[in-house]
Amino acid sequence: MDIILQAWGGGFYLLNKILLALAEGKEPKRKRQLKVIGWIIYILGVPAWVVILWYKHAWIAASVEIGGVPSMVLGVFAAYHGNNSSPRILSVAAAISTYTFLALGVCYSLYDFGGITSITQLLEMGVMFGFLIGSYLLAKNNPYGWICFMLMNGSMATLMFIQQKPLLSLQQLISLGFVIYGFTVAFKSAPPEP
Repeated sequence: MDIILQAWGGGFYLLNKILLALAEGKEPKRKRQLKVIGWIIYILGVPAWVVILWYKHAWIAASVEIGGVPSMVLGVFAAYHGNNSSPRILSVAAAISTYTFLALGVCYSLYDFGGITSITQLLEMGVMFGFLIGSYLLAKNNPYGWICFMLMNGSMATLMFIQQKPLLSLQQLISLGFVIYGFTVAFKSAPPEP
């Protein structure tokens, strides 16, 4: 069952990074299509990741995955409509969900481990910051979100390696390559600042 969860979660997240990276620099209609599909695929990978992380007592990372779903929906909405405007209620729901689950995950991790006592908790914090800030920035079409995703992928690859999930560790490293590609293309194709 573990290998199925790794393939499901890892495959969907890798496909998300590929689609979002390939969307950079494309004409608006194609870019929108790739981003919408990419964000939806990301959401579909969440359940597998939550089960894997929960089982390994990676409370911070698991809570980030759950709490980040509204940000993913925000990404779908922004990509579909092709602009940075989104319903205020969706933005507020994303922020509330993110911060609520973040607080729950960190507090429970501190309780379960008796404080910050392991390298895995520090890696989870790297995942947390990279994922939450990166997802929000990319949902708002801000290319600096790619830098945050680099932190997220590097931290998660290391965490999965430590927790003996080689398939997910490899998937995160491959994702990192697509994140670097997306970052490079986003900045090459960004309109010059006035």
